[in-house]
Amino acid sequence: MKKLFVVLCSIALYFSASAQDGAAEQKAYMDYGTPGPMHAMLAKCNGNWNEDITFWMKPGAEPMKWTATSVSEMMMDGRYQRSISTGSFMGMPFSGMSITGYDNAKKIFFTTWIDNMGTGMMYGEGKWDDAKKCVDFKTKMVDPITKKEIPCREVITFIDDAHQKNEMFMISKGKEYKSMEILLTKI
Repeated sequence: MKKLFVVLCSIALYFSASAQDGAAEQKAYMDYGTPGPMHAMLAKCNGNWNEDITFWMKPGAEPMKWTATSVSEMMMDGRYQRSISTGSFMGMPFSGMSITGYDNAKKIFFTTWIDNMGTGMMYGEGKWDDAKKCVDFKTKMVDPITKKEIPCREVITFIDDAHQKNEMFMISKGKEYKSMEILLTKI
């Protein structure tokens, strides 16, 4: 309760100082906090999805295939989208969750991913490519073998309102390869 009080006091101080600094600062904060067209684009992806997943352990390896389902919904008054995936992987129950949003100030998308197969979090930032209808995220995750953070890439392509493609790329021996592809179809 004490932390909440401190946070509320900080917000009140900011807005009282902002009022003294002028309307431009207040407008900047309001613009920063107001969902816009990119948030509306994410909201079109709300709903239930079937996922066809292909995974490669290393370049040239035989692919592993499985299916899952996911549910996506906007939260925090349309500012962020939460997607929860469930299925099984190698005979074990699998669940994962992403939070994706658009930062109005930085003009970038961001995404996080956590799942029940690890204890870390993947984080990435990327820009919208209107020609390709995708966001190309530069991501980072921890390699459980080396215990070091490694760069990755995730590309989410919005094919149409009922289809998406999510690709993950890893680095092996200095070269990028596709490690996963998820084809999503809205149910």
